[in-house]
Amino acid sequence: MNCKQCPKCGARWLQKEDGTWQLYWATGKEAKEVDLAGLVCNKLSDDTCINPSKGDETGTTWEKRMKEMEQGMDGL
Repeated sequence: MNCKQCPKCGARWLQKEDGTWQLYWATGKEAKEVDLAGLVCNKLSDDTCINPSKGDETGTTWEKRMKEMEQGMDGL
């Protein structure tokens, strides 16, 4: 099994049997590259980042999470 780890945030990509790569947060939880980009990579603006989705804003961002929380509070 092949593994790549980002030196900046500690996220890991493990190569599956079919040759595709699966991202895991540094905590070990399965993740999506676009979410990692929106929450971490795009904020750090670091050249050591290895996320191929760096720069992509289609995933979760802190702004999107804040909006969801505010909408949830309005429902209370």
